[in-house]
Amino acid sequence: MVHHAALLLLFAFAGSQPPADQTLKVASLPRDGQLLVSIKLDQGLTEEVRAAIRSGLPVSFVYNVDLRRSSVAWLDRTLASAVVKATVRYDNLTRRYHVSRTLDGRMDRAELTDREDVAWAWLTTQFDRLPLFRSETLEANAEYYLRVRAHSLPRNASFVWPWKGADAVGLSKFTLVR
Repeated sequence: MVHHAALLLLFAFAGSQPPADQTLKVASLPRDGQLLVSIKLDQGLTEEVRAAIRSGLPVSFVYNVDLRRSSVAWLDRTLASAVVKATVRYDNLTRRYHVSRTLDGRMDRAELTDREDVAWAWLTTQFDRLPLFRSETLEANAEYYLRVRAHSLPRNASFVWPWKGADAVGLSKFTLVR
C-alpha cells in the first residue's frame, strides 16, 4: 500500500514539472545602487497561444519577481517584490500587434508591430536589465536570490498556458559585493 502511495506521489510531482525544453532563465546584476534583472522564458509560440492572440483577446504574461535572502534558522525572507507584465493585443482590422510592458503597474514601454515574432518576444524575452530593486540597502558580501514566477492572463483560459502547471519558476542566486 505504501509503495502505491509513493508511486502516485511521484507521478503527481512529475506531472507538475515544466517540459524539459522550457525554462525560465533569470539573471541579476548589481550596478550603481540598483539590482538589474533579466528574464527570459525559453518557450516557442504554441498554436493555442497564437489562436488566443489572433482572436483579439489581450494576452499577458505576468512575472512576479521576489528579492529574497536565505535564512538558516527560519524561512527565507522576501525583502522586496516587483511585478513585470507584458501584454499583446492583436487588432484584426489593422493586422497589427499592440505590445506593452508595465513595471509594478506603471507603463514602461508600448509599441505597435506587424510582426508576430516581435510580439512573442515582448511576452517572453524582452526583459533585459530591468531596474527593479535598489541594492543600496542590501548587506555587502551576503547571499541573496531572485525568484521569478510567471503565469499568463487570463488565468481561467487553459488554452493560453504555454507551460504546464500553475507557474513557470526561475531562480538566480548572487552575492552582493561592494
